[in-house]
Amino acid sequence: MLKGREITVLGAGVCGLASALALAARGARVRVLEQAPKIAEVGAGLQISPNGVAVLEALGLGGQARALAVENRAVHLKDYRDGATVVRLDLARDAPGRRFLLFHRADLIDMLADAARRAGVVVELGQQVREVHEHDRGVRLRLADGRQEEVAFLLGADGLHSRLRKHLEGPARPFFTGQVAWRAVVPAPQGMAPEAVVHMAPGRHVVTYPLREGRLANIVAVEERRAWAEEGWSHRGDAGEMRRLFADFAPPVRQLLTRVETVHRWGLFRHPVARRWHGARSALAGDAAHPTLPFLAQGANMALEDAWVLAACLDELPPAEALAAYQARRRPRVARVIAAANANARNYHLRNPLARFAAHSALRLAGTLAPGRMLSQFDWIYRHDVTRH
Repeated sequence: MLKGREITVLGAGVCGLASALALAARGARVRVLEQAPKIAEVGAGLQISPNGVAVLEALGLGGQARALAVENRAVHLKDYRDGATVVRLDLARDAPGRRFLLFHRADLIDMLADAARRAGVVVELGQQVREVHEHDRGVRLRLADGRQEEVAFLLGADGLHSRLRKHLEGPARPFFTGQVAWRAVVPAPQGMAPEAVVHMAPGRHVVTYPLREGRLANIVAVEERRAWAEEGWSHRGDAGEMRRLFADFAPPVRQLLTRVETVHRWGLFRHPVARRWHGARSALAGDAAHPTLPFLAQGANMALEDAWVLAACLDELPPAEALAAYQARRRPRVARVIAAANANARNYHLRNPLARFAAHSALRLAGTLAPGRMLSQFDWIYRHDVTRH
């Protein structure tokens, strides 16, 4: 169904590039419009879990992905003040044969962009789309320079402020969750373990893990506050303020924070999952359809899954059936993932001392008696392979 079909993709992020590659691999003629003058990512880490790795493997990028990423061996939950272990989930022991990869976002973007271009995808930079309008014969785009274009099919992979989502759903009505995230990449201390470590505190937590063969460390620190903060993760923050906010954390966290020179912060907003994921000649994918809070590290993974499923549906079914099938396959799953991520935020930030003590004691006991069972509660996420469904 896709051979020779012309498709335009808005956005050259993880979702847009993965979608372009998946579509081109099935024979589509794909063009990506990116508003930035170059494909460049603010330094940041991404966790690609087995469900996302399955898509990279199916796209022919498995070996390259493993070479570029650090393989995560464990998820280690600790108390914020003394750094004592609450529970350590040994991924190598309890999830044999499944890969959890720690990526520098720029490396993943570069890998996808190079593969897309090799597949014949045309990437046009500096193309800012201001308005989208779908009509009987196609989709009309109005660009920032005043030009208008007609395209046969449009995929909106243009993130939180998607022009296509606005056209399909109307203005977004997100609400501030009362949480602000800080993100930085710093030189890693020597011998940093290949683990994702979460230090949990009342109303706050800090996640750290290594990148690029252990030369760098990714830091994501989340705090609860009443004051609103702007959405979007590319806003510059103040490193001194970040250090003050997390000054009572254990020495390993404080030592990493002393290395921070450049930091970005963003307000976390909860967006509803889109009710309509498609028109007659258009579809949404990734954050444009379902912005996800970062508390299960599934944003990029859901984008990769979307990319594969959309391409498969468009290739295997007539257009009207394909788009309905795509939404039916994806919407319930991402809604469940988002709900689980929201719950994780609450679990990390318990304030009541008794509730916190009880929860951490239960985690310690479960980690001792049935460590494999703790990880298996997320099998519905990690074992799901969209390339085999």
